[in-house]
Amino acid sequence: MTRGASRPLGAAAAVIAVLALCSCSRGGSGPAASGAAGSPAGPVLVRGAGPEPDSLDPQKVRGSEAQGIVRDLCEGLTTLDKSAHVAPGVASRWSVSADGKVYTFTLRPDARWSNGERVVAADFVAGLRRLVDPATASGYAQYADVIANTGDIVAGRKPPEALGVGAPDDSTVVVTLSAPAPYLPALLSHPSTCPVHRPTLASHPDGFARPGVMLSDGAFVLSEWVPGSYVLLLRNRYYWNDAATRLAAVKYLIISDENAELARYRSGELDVTAVVPRGQFDWIREHLAGELHVSPQLTTYYYGFNLRRAPFSARPKLRRALSLVIDREKLAALVLRVGELPAYGWVPPGVDDYTPKSFDYRGEPLAARIAEAQRLYREAGYSRARPLELELAYNAGEVHTKVAIAVTSMWKEALGAEVRLTQVEFKSLLQNIDRGDVELFRSSWAGDYNDAYTFAQYLKSDFGLNLPRYRSTAYDALLTRAAAEVDLGRRRALLEEAERAMLADHPLIPLYFYVNKHLVKPRVLGWYDNVMNVTYSRDLGLSSIGQNR
Repeated sequence: MTRGASRPLGAAAAVIAVLALCSCSRGGSGPAASGAAGSPAGPVLVRGAGPEPDSLDPQKVRGSEAQGIVRDLCEGLTTLDKSAHVAPGVASRWSVSADGKVYTFTLRPDARWSNGERVVAADFVAGLRRLVDPATASGYAQYADVIANTGDIVAGRKPPEALGVGAPDDSTVVVTLSAPAPYLPALLSHPSTCPVHRPTLASHPDGFARPGVMLSDGAFVLSEWVPGSYVLLLRNRYYWNDAATRLAAVKYLIISDENAELARYRSGELDVTAVVPRGQFDWIREHLAGELHVSPQLTTYYYGFNLRRAPFSARPKLRRALSLVIDREKLAALVLRVGELPAYGWVPPGVDDYTPKSFDYRGEPLAARIAEAQRLYREAGYSRARPLELELAYNAGEVHTKVAIAVTSMWKEALGAEVRLTQVEFKSLLQNIDRGDVELFRSSWAGDYNDAYTFAQYLKSDFGLNLPRYRSTAYDALLTRAAAEVDLGRRRALLEEAERAMLADHPLIPLYFYVNKHLVKPRVLGWYDNVMNVTYSRDLGLSSIGQNR
């Protein structure tokens, strides 16, 4: 999933409205929270939302922060446990055929939509077909490419009804694969594979994921969405495991930057932050150590080249030159400073059953790397007298600005490259990248499940979220072979070979591997960290002890 960053707040009136809502929702008055909109009666957890959600439509949402909200609203056939391992969701159990190509999922008889209707197998079939349907234009259309006929449907060669999913009865979903995929249950925990309430979609085809319209099968229901301000979710009393839910509501606040979020956390307006400001990390570690959570995360921060146009199209040596001169250790130690690891490869450490690969120059002295980069730079036709001139686009956020200044200074010092920095909102950045209106851009990729394929697939030529638009026949062939490989050892070797081949092409510049960074109030009960950075609000509660409100 693509990660974003905070965007500017809305108008002052919207902020005042947020504060007013915060005040009244904490008072514990009003009708009981349910599947309908209304003032929550009971504990309200307030979480940082990161950027403005690009969507809350399960099949269309792209940003990881927005997907976190969607995880509270919808539940797939499977879900994740607190350690980010796959666990039963709407499906209470599943089985797989002897050849590994047919999975049968049995739904819970008590799974309900937020209007009380039963969640049936046909709802999952509809959701998966909608995901791959070209008319949906989902960036995740190729996400479940291991399901039979996905590629042909996305390419328009077959209708969505040809997808390898079926509902022999209301309680059974059958998924047929083009090749064995032992990670399929984990893959199906992703929000893009959630079911859809078919009558609602039919009556609101262009806007069913809106407050007052959207029905949920998860623990919460979408009640309000004020752009630039907040998203409010109310408890879904029809959720099959509602008895375990301890919150009446969850409010996600959209805040302009990391420092502003910290200020509102310290003032008691937030229970959990989305991020931790690096510039104040030492102070936080000294004064809020008991509330600070830092843990590994399967996410890679990178700069992507626009491979569809000059100056980087068909010029891997120039791309390599820019990567060679970046001192990633210095970046991690002096700019990032909260435990991030320098990234010399694409797949982060910690992925199950995989050995991440690195650029061939990892471990070489920086001076030698700079000398090679200067030679490649000259071969590409550039010099200090005739410098490479380009624009680096990135979304608003303190860390993105600091990283951009540091990296472009390294390019300037080592090569003489002249780089203009352009900061835009996250949504605008994605739109500009999609149109090809950028030369170089900042982005990141968070694993959608704990398997190396989720990183390998990102750079597959037909994957909708392949932002650099990397295209390599050899790379695609290795991934196709890996997807069809039954032997886990050979599959791992193919994925590792693919990563090495991709790194040699330099379609992007990995800079660092993320860590999870949150501040969590002592009154929050049940908080947990994992490599997927997924903490469901349904698992959390609030204590009145230590309440700073």
